[in-house]
Amino acid sequence: MSQIDPGTPTWLRAHNDRTAFRLLLEHGPLTRSKLGELSGMSKPTATQMITRLERVGLIKPVGEVSGGRGPNAVSYGVRTDRITGVAISILHRVIQAVVVDAVDRDHPVVEIATDAPAERTPEGDVRAAVRAACAAAGLDEATVSRVVVGVQAAFFVEGDELSFTDTLPGWPAVGARRRIEEALGLAVTLDNDVNLAAMAERSAGAAQDVASFALFWIGDGLGVGVDIGGTLHRGSSGGAGEIGYLAVPSAAVRLAPEANDFTDLLGGPAVVRMLGGSRETLVEALPRLAGDEAALAALADRVTLAVAPLLAILDPSMVVLGGPTGTAGGARLAQLVADRVDEGAHPRLAVRTSGTGAQPVLLGARQQLVEQIRAQLEADISLAP
Repeated sequence: MSQIDPGTPTWLRAHNDRTAFRLLLEHGPLTRSKLGELSGMSKPTATQMITRLERVGLIKPVGEVSGGRGPNAVSYGVRTDRITGVAISILHRVIQAVVVDAVDRDHPVVEIATDAPAERTPEGDVRAAVRAACAAAGLDEATVSRVVVGVQAAFFVEGDELSFTDTLPGWPAVGARRRIEEALGLAVTLDNDVNLAAMAERSAGAAQDVASFALFWIGDGLGVGVDIGGTLHRGSSGGAGEIGYLAVPSAAVRLAPEANDFTDLLGGPAVVRMLGGSRETLVEALPRLAGDEAALAALADRVTLAVAPLLAILDPSMVVLGGPTGTAGGARLAQLVADRVDEGAHPRLAVRTSGTGAQPVLLGARQQLVEQIRAQLEADISLAP
């Protein structure tokens, strides 16, 4: 797309049209008069902006508003059928997906089983997710232009390289994104699931107003999302935060003599054993956690040991406990961990439970997609004659 010289009539029109488009995204359907009022433009200018946006297919009439005397005023809204995306979270045995559009409407979240390990491919997983999400939303797959995919692995963007891929059978170490893009014709963003959850925590969860935080994801596996001043720290190869593979210190012997790394100490099987289970899954065992004060205290001891290196190296303003176990422990677990942290060394540290709901990875992917779709649509504004 060619650049438009600032200050020219063409640049001014594009600037006004982008303003109008953003107001329609922010406020929902608007009449010409209301758009002029919100933008500070005259009604004739607002009319011209609406005409141009409608001409390039970004908005359409969506209803009428009674103005008392005289004819009803037509209201215009952003089209949601032109470009959509699909947010995807690929878990160990299931895939979650949801359609995303420019106005961030709620669409059904679908959950499908993964193929047998020998039959899985990155393009197959994503194709199945897109198909199921569009069917649930009643939308044409042809409108999907991009996907954001959360995976339980580290992803190095520049090299299109995945590592720690225990839960991704059939996904190659190199080239997964390229394979999806070539097979499906979509723009693809791959990201670590905990990083996406940390983005959601910053924008809509417990860490919205803090200078820095570490999201400690505690589930079947462990991970850390590190946000410093609103910027996610990924590391030089995308592997920052893979704390589950870190060897436990000698202090862990009194808590779990058999533990070699932090996953042994706090991963799903370890928490199930703490809750008195043996053959249960973590999901089956976790409902007992909130009412078991002894288990919460024992879990807090282990969490405190695991976050100690994060505090020593990063000294964040907040630690957010997320993932299935962190969320199930709730405010009580957060308080018990806070009580165990050395207040003299970290006097300003807050410990909180995640505030992003049951599907934080999808929420983070969804937020990325909304921004991408809106940017893609805004790029078309300069084409308006």
